[in-house]
Amino acid sequence: MAALPRECDSGHFHLGTWRGGVRLDALARWCPARYGLQCVLLLYIVPHAAVAHPLDLQLRNLNAGFRAGGLPLQIERRGQRLGLRGRLPRRCGDGQAVQRLSLGLKADASGLELAVQQLQVICGELASGRFNWDQRPTSRSAGATSHSAASAESAGHDEELAAALQRFQTRFHQDPVRRRHPAGLRSTWSSAYRPYLQRLQRIQQVQRLPLGVPLLLHTLDSYPVASRSRQQCGTVLAALAHQQGLCLPQDWGQRAGGYGLHRVGHRALPSDQQILAAWEAIPNRSWRWVFGAMATYGLRNHEVFFCDRDGLRPGGDQVVRVLGSSKTGEHQSWPFPPEWVQHFQLQDVRLPAVTTDLKRCTLQAVGRRVTDQFRRYSLGFSPYDLRHAWAVRTIHLGLPDTVAARMMGHSVAIHTRPYHHWITRRDQQQAVDAALARRCA
Repeated sequence: MAALPRECDSGHFHLGTWRGGVRLDALARWCPARYGLQCVLLLYIVPHAAVAHPLDLQLRNLNAGFRAGGLPLQIERRGQRLGLRGRLPRRCGDGQAVQRLSLGLKADASGLELAVQQLQVICGELASGRFNWDQRPTSRSAGATSHSAASAESAGHDEELAAALQRFQTRFHQDPVRRRHPAGLRSTWSSAYRPYLQRLQRIQQVQRLPLGVPLLLHTLDSYPVASRSRQQCGTVLAALAHQQGLCLPQDWGQRAGGYGLHRVGHRALPSDQQILAAWEAIPNRSWRWVFGAMATYGLRNHEVFFCDRDGLRPGGDQVVRVLGSSKTGEHQSWPFPPEWVQHFQLQDVRLPAVTTDLKRCTLQAVGRRVTDQFRRYSLGFSPYDLRHAWAVRTIHLGLPDTVAARMMGHSVAIHTRPYHHWITRRDQQQAVDAALARRCA
């Protein structure tokens, strides 16, 4: 207890110190004549409650979610550092054990965000059997490396990646095909490219890896298997790898794939009867019109507000033309089934009051408005399920895939990949029907 004492009202002095995480408190009386302590009486030893860290509550909530999701790891705060703790492969030998994994991240909001991303990456490695302790810096090796050298190396990686992403963004916005549709260009960049490149940067800061295939794999594995976000991430990273001249693994497409209607085909799409019942349940006539148009023409959320509806007028050809300002440019769509134009009263166009000025909003914002409104009505399925159901309906009716793809505003390759389950079933049924017809002939 080397600190100078402070005087109490009683003329005694209060001294305090920390030993082994326990505060020792004592009262002493100062004796001026002897320039020292006349006596020291240890009155009590009190373990003061540790001051709560600002992240502790958030950590408890996050870890509760990780446990509920069946993840094997949790984020742990030790002092001013964050790390992971959970069941990991033993460093030597078979099996698993509860172990700690140091991340070297500060216990602050930024460090916590990076820790969550690192947890997702490592859980992906564990699930795929690719986790390797040799690729993880140990505490000894981390301690032996000078802080200045590590910082300089990390800064070099940051600058390399930042320069590559800047080139990528410049080329994206200078693409002559995309520049034909400025609104679609902005929406595609903000929703389908930028989020994945931002995550790439954050993971690079955690992994401290240069821009290369290992970093791209870590970023891809941070998304759930067989998710749309993982597929889109794979597309974006493949384009970046092409720019940088990186050779991706041959199974990159398989690793990144998994989303699409081969997955949608295994989930329940709304039947025609369910679609008709949902339309009846919508109280607002304007939103009912939006619902009916999407179901009848297979439109994307925002396309309802960016299309030429003159063909719906009495005596019209009932063809809807999606405008060039939309995401994928101009294309035309026919009603399937045609009788829904009359049933859904689509001749009486009634659009809700939604901001569509692309100088003040984006196509993505318009699409979110539709999603939010459908959610309020608790319809039991998403707006995009109406588009999926339209595509499956055209397959059952025998519409050629090339024609259906053109109506939906995407390529045949994109069309056949998600709807593979249904297309295969149709082709097989046609082959069976032809064989049975030949037998009966």
